[in-house]
Amino acid sequence: MKYLIRRVVLMIFCCLLLGQGIRAQPLPISTGPPEPTGIREGRFIGVVAGTAAFYIVTLLLLKKQWYKKKVPFHSFNDNGEWLQMDKVGHAATAYCMSRGGYELMRWSGVNERASILTGGLLALLFQTTLEVYDGHAEGWGFSKGDMVANVAGTALFMGQQYGAGQQVVNLKYGFRKTIFPPYRPNLLGKTTGQQMLKDYNGQQYWLSVNLASVLPVGPSFPRWLNLDVGYSGSGMIGGHENPRVLDASGNDVTFRRYRQFFISPDADLSRIGTFSPSLQRFIGTVQFFKLPAPSLELNSVNGLRFHPLILPKE
Repeated sequence: MKYLIRRVVLMIFCCLLLGQGIRAQPLPISTGPPEPTGIREGRFIGVVAGTAAFYIVTLLLLKKQWYKKKVPFHSFNDNGEWLQMDKVGHAATAYCMSRGGYELMRWSGVNERASILTGGLLALLFQTTLEVYDGHAEGWGFSKGDMVANVAGTALFMGQQYGAGQQVVNLKYGFRKTIFPPYRPNLLGKTTGQQMLKDYNGQQYWLSVNLASVLPVGPSFPRWLNLDVGYSGSGMIGGHENPRVLDASGNDVTFRRYRQFFISPDADLSRIGTFSPSLQRFIGTVQFFKLPAPSLELNSVNGLRFHPLILPKE
């Protein structure tokens, strides 16, 4: 349940807040009219109030629904679970929240450095609060691995924005339905919406690199073209190992757990067009989700496979 709530929060937060940085591009780009300089009081007050309300309401709901029974603070080691897919998810969540907070601050007129710092601190505040809650929760515990992943995701955003003035590398999310949830629906999800949040077999996390930002290309090279490297896992119906499950005929069903690696082209839509900075930030909200595209997959079971567009159900 903890992971379900976190994924729900991630999806809501990213859809509302996430945007693409558009400053200090290595090649010229046409933009619409610039935003006014200085803090825009109405926007700033709305952002501060909305962020505070989001933080307080979310934590109150979590405490009421999932952290009812409080136990002494303790830690546990879950680094071996789910082929580390949950750790990559933590990093992506922290990255998304850092970027969302930054874009809101910039939209409000806050200067660049203060916006970067605010976005990162907001992400770490939220994630750390959840980890402390876990540390007092029966059946869970404070996870050092989760915190390392949270810091890594935040550092990926802040380091790039401070150092390069843009996000050369992004973290993205993808999903495809799998055959595994029916064997453990309470754990992996009964509906497609639940499975998007709970089924690690169906999730992919992508490291998306903007080619025009890292290669010595000419002005005619498509600035929007990205190359993504993806990671996922398959065959998992339990955290550390798979429990015994039966098919409809009562026969044992076994699944081999293995890692999957992908490479695929992608597009950074916020680098296309002549939109205003505010509209570019809005367009950037979809950038957390990997666009369907041909891909190559490598894994230890099936070797090298080519997928024409969307990854197949398995």
